[in-house]
Amino acid sequence: RIIKAMKKAKVTNPLIMLDEIDKMGSDFRGDPASALLEVLDPEQNAKFSDHYLEMDYNLSDVLFLTTANSMHIPLPLLDRMEVIRIAGYTENEKMHISKSHLLKKNIAYNGLKAKEISLDDDVLLSVINDYTREAGVRELDRCVSKICRKVVTQLSQQATKPLSLPVCISQDNLSDYLGVKRFTRSKKAEMDFVGKIQGLAWTAVGGELLTIEAVVYPGKGNIVYTGSLGDVMKESVKTAISIVKTESKHYKIKWDFFDKHDVHVHFPEGATPKDGPSAGIGITSVILSAVTQKKIKSDVALTGEVTLSGDVLAIGGLKEKLLAALRSDVSTVIIPADNKKDLVEMPDEVTQGLKICPVTKVQEVFPLVFA
Repeated sequence: RIIKAMKKAKVTNPLIMLDEIDKMGSDFRGDPASALLEVLDPEQNAKFSDHYLEMDYNLSDVLFLTTANSMHIPLPLLDRMEVIRIAGYTENEKMHISKSHLLKKNIAYNGLKAKEISLDDDVLLSVINDYTREAGVRELDRCVSKICRKVVTQLSQQATKPLSLPVCISQDNLSDYLGVKRFTRSKKAEMDFVGKIQGLAWTAVGGELLTIEAVVYPGKGNIVYTGSLGDVMKESVKTAISIVKTESKHYKIKWDFFDKHDVHVHFPEGATPKDGPSAGIGITSVILSAVTQKKIKSDVALTGEVTLSGDVLAIGGLKEKLLAALRSDVSTVIIPADNKKDLVEMPDEVTQGLKICPVTKVQEVFPLVFA
């Protein structure tokens, strides 16, 4: 296929794109990942052997571009690649893409004229927020196409139901075209609570606000955690308990408090599996709040992992997490100091809408979150 592509391009130095390379699977017929090692490795592909032609061919001048939705690629193959991570689109970027490309494309594809349909910016924003939840714009494209198809249907029935042009899609009649709202935006807490904090989580479709709750009640010193947690987050809960115990003297917690009380940490939406190394400072703060009965500010969200010595470690997916905080009307976000370098490439709409507080130690977090 690669030799055929070069023959079609009629040059020996083409750009060849291998799409969705993470979808490869090996079976009894062979392992394509092993074959691609010879193709993609610049040290080996000068003498690439094509088994169909039974001859060596020089592929060293070819530029290979591969795409993947995840990093589930065999490590030897990944080692041959330079990885360029592309973050999801912001709301503003999705708005511009839909106005400049998706709307025009679907109007033409469905046989409409531009003067026959009217879609305002606020309606497009509602489609983005209430009917799609994705990093890209594929579902948004389908929603715009669905609106256009229904407008075409209305125009074809003009004989029985006369229409005034253009057909205006508004907030009031959007549900007639796309049905009931499919998604609700995660919202910040309405008031300050004891034992309730907002963490920030990365998902494949962008960032999410992750509520963490904790309660303390008389018991025998047991630690309970619920919410479909993975091993990493279970260990984060245990680490957080140990840190709170070391802070007991500073917060005037009695030395035998944890012998006589149980601690329950819960992550709502129990059916959704949760795992990852970025909830440490949130869990520590919420447990300390439950133990000391201090209220946590409702307009603060945080992300970062913590060590036993109190160091706050860097996290990934910062752009998506900050966008989630912005969507949820959170005003202050606490991030690890090691992630300050990532703010340089952050869009202005993100950095200007949030007060971002970098921290190096978990002890710096507590004054920022407690009311």
